[in-house]
Amino acid sequence: MKNILDRFKFPKDARSDFQFGRNGAVDLQSTTIHQRRDFLKNGLLGGLSLGMALDGSPEKEMEFITQKVKRDSKPSELKITDLRIAHLGGVPFNSPIIRIDTNQGLVGWGEVRDGASPNYALMLKSRLLGQNPCNIEKLFKEIKQFGGHGRAAGGVCGVEMALWDLAGKAYGVPVYQMLGGKFRDEIRMYADTPEIDDPDNFAKKLKETRLDKGYTFLKMDFGIGLLANKPGMLTGANVWKLNQKDKKSKTVGAYNSTKHPFTRIQITDKGLEYIAEYVGKIRAGVGADIPVAADHFGHFDVNTAIRLGKAVEKYQLAWLEDLVPWFYTDQWKQISDAIETPTLTGEDIFLKEDFIKLINAKAVDMIHPDLASSGGILETKKIGDYAEEHGIPMAMHFAGSPISMMANVHCAAATENFVALEHHGVDVVGWEDLVTGDKPLIVNGFAPVPNKPGLGVELNEEVAKKFLRKDSQWFAPTDQWNTKDSWDRDWS
Repeated sequence: MKNILDRFKFPKDARSDFQFGRNGAVDLQSTTIHQRRDFLKNGLLGGLSLGMALDGSPEKEMEFITQKVKRDSKPSELKITDLRIAHLGGVPFNSPIIRIDTNQGLVGWGEVRDGASPNYALMLKSRLLGQNPCNIEKLFKEIKQFGGHGRAAGGVCGVEMALWDLAGKAYGVPVYQMLGGKFRDEIRMYADTPEIDDPDNFAKKLKETRLDKGYTFLKMDFGIGLLANKPGMLTGANVWKLNQKDKKSKTVGAYNSTKHPFTRIQITDKGLEYIAEYVGKIRAGVGADIPVAADHFGHFDVNTAIRLGKAVEKYQLAWLEDLVPWFYTDQWKQISDAIETPTLTGEDIFLKEDFIKLINAKAVDMIHPDLASSGGILETKKIGDYAEEHGIPMAMHFAGSPISMMANVHCAAATENFVALEHHGVDVVGWEDLVTGDKPLIVNGFAPVPNKPGLGVELNEEVAKKFLRKDSQWFAPTDQWNTKDSWDRDWS
């Protein structure tokens, strides 16, 4: 057998550093550790020659050659083998967590939007098995027909998150890098805070639980719910059960299922004065330099929305959110043209097309996609990019676990017109412990953008199991969803 140093034209002046066996192979036992390191580093290039040094044993050669090779880094050969769900509760709401398994041992994490059924994701499994998760846009186009506005989009979007997580891990890069890089290293969070009837106590809560934790952007709820039991403040509300979710009135139906213009509830002047005073105390409590957005005003018509907007204009709110349903484009434009406070909607819109309609009509001042409904990471970036070209800022709605938050963080980092990302889980004990990764996830009201591959976090199973809903199993087998039983083409 030809001496291995001759085969690789190793310098003659270095040959004295090595001992050779009878067959011409390097005797690694007789060669010093330092000599072997230099030899393996400088002389035996490409890994193949390392194996040749091991006395011609194929088994030893392969073991040595591949001992430091990542076996999960063959993107072209990556295949989806399974999809399972663990349905968590109280994170802060109910959130089904998606786990996509692959033939290379890589796991991708995603999340169905809060309040949505796990079945929205499970029904997609048969369309994904055997597919390469790195073909994200191809797979998205195959499954997006099964999504819809609001929670119905949750399965498509959650799967899309998990595909990005897998692709990033396969290529060894963070998701934001695959989106074209980042505009920022940390993501500004805005902290949502449920309403309290007493504005003085509410202002105190905002300061102690939000501002003192470093948050620089807040959101509050106020609207006709505050006025429901106060005489002379609402007209037409006595036949509705305003603060009893999904309970139907005997005469007019369920308030929460009746679109805003059809309730015919109006706020009186006395009611508007009460709300203005309430907002004024909040503004005084947090100061003029802190942006405060507002949401959850109740179901009333466009005229009342305009009157409410004008009543609180002097308090310089960051935006008024979802005054009427998102699909009433003409009504949104009517409101936006009539008031000075910025208007915003979009958390229930699926895909970019309906955002484009709002933007083209100049109907709102800002857009507000929820990545878990809008189409996932790439579709949300496309939405943001289109808005940016038209001078429209993008805030992002979010109310889930850290899995979904990190999908939002990567998208926000890669989108130029991003303003702030919502955080509903500020008060959830153990919220950050649901995942492993660089901690803390939020520092002084900002989320550092992780540089680890994929989303940058892994589910902490020990902690997450404590949040598992009683009616759910921990990533139970889902073989009943393996078989595709329909012809999916939506054209002829």
